[in-house]
Amino acid sequence: MARKYFGTDGIRGRVGEFPINAEFMLKLGWATGRVLGRQEATRVVIGKDTRISGYMFESALEAGLSAAGIDIRLLGPMPTPGIAYLTRTLHACAGIVISASHNPYQDNGIKFFSAQGTKLADEVEAAIEAELDRPMQTVDSSRLGKAERVEDARGRYIEFCKSTVPSSLSLKDLKIVLDCANGATYHVAPSVLDELGARVSTIGTEPDGLNINEGCGSTQPRNLQAEVLRQGADLGIALDGDGDRVIMVDHKGEVVDGDELLFIIAQSRQQSGMLPGPVVGTLMTNLGLEHALASLGIGFHRASVGDRYVMEMLGEKGGVLGGESSGHIICLDRTTTGDGIVSALQVLAPMVQKGVSLNELKQGMTKYPQHMINVPVERRVDLDDCPPVQDAVREVESVLDGRGRVLLRPSGTEPLIRVMVEGEDGRLVKEQASALAAVVEQALGA
Repeated sequence: MARKYFGTDGIRGRVGEFPINAEFMLKLGWATGRVLGRQEATRVVIGKDTRISGYMFESALEAGLSAAGIDIRLLGPMPTPGIAYLTRTLHACAGIVISASHNPYQDNGIKFFSAQGTKLADEVEAAIEAELDRPMQTVDSSRLGKAERVEDARGRYIEFCKSTVPSSLSLKDLKIVLDCANGATYHVAPSVLDELGARVSTIGTEPDGLNINEGCGSTQPRNLQAEVLRQGADLGIALDGDGDRVIMVDHKGEVVDGDELLFIIAQSRQQSGMLPGPVVGTLMTNLGLEHALASLGIGFHRASVGDRYVMEMLGEKGGVLGGESSGHIICLDRTTTGDGIVSALQVLAPMVQKGVSLNELKQGMTKYPQHMINVPVERRVDLDDCPPVQDAVREVESVLDGRGRVLLRPSGTEPLIRVMVEGEDGRLVKEQASALAAVVEQALGA
């Protein structure tokens, strides 16, 4: 479906540049209200992360929804998965998230949840886009929507997170360093771990509107690694700005990425007899995860990059567990969307139950070396129609001899071809990636 404003995960861009400005957000709120009003909707929840532009967009969306006759429940700063959860439990017809996830504060975006806490259906997004092209009209004053702040939103979500692990679970023997990326989890994640008994020290819990994801969080874990080693902690947990991603650090200071966390959770679910269906990763998922799951007799499928596609394939294959290397992990047996806090708890639970370290838990999976090179191109091209590139791919696959894989993937947001080679031999992988990237550049480069 051709989209004018919506991408694969809502609307996102630089603050102040169309469409990420106050005028558009006012109209977006109104258009959303018009579409939802056809379903006799009465209530929408709005939550945001900690970036400064959230104040402006929250007010604009509130005004637009009110003009369309829709009541609003304001959640304030709240992790994206928390907004999904509260959309369901408050029986709202939709949830609106104001966040640009792991991006810097200069960016912001909007994404939606359905009444069930899942991605908004394509046809609803299309209907909203159609309304955006119509003149804005305000309902009669007697029908204007009212806004109300949900005072106990934080507490509701904290209790939900704790409910995803056994009530008997105690983290009292764990010392954890927690990095909240100065984002939406800053006032939630520390309380979850503390109430479960862990000894918690924090970084990235002092948001000022400008420091979200700055030198911290799941995309920049160096400070967390250093703090885990300095404090002699058992592990570290790093969330991203909106709380839907998590990566961890073991007691040796080694990063445990999304693929390794997915393996740990899958193995734990299988051992407890609670893993229906296969695990779903993406085209970028490390080959080591696929092989490790195969050794356990667990099926594995690859979806296109993006949590939307992981969700779709989980539905198709009847699975409940999937995710991405970045740490966006989906546990459909616990919640409806990727949740960094909930995912971390699913890793901590088997650690405590087995009495082993995070480093020991990840040993069942060996990551293969990956090397990726971005090749600039002038325009989007069909790689299947380029014989020199296809010949080069076959040559690399022949060299790898079944002990690796090749992936050529056009970027969805930039004029780039991502050239990735993965295999057992790191030196060989790097050599072959460079050789293949040179062919792609010669044939298609800008």
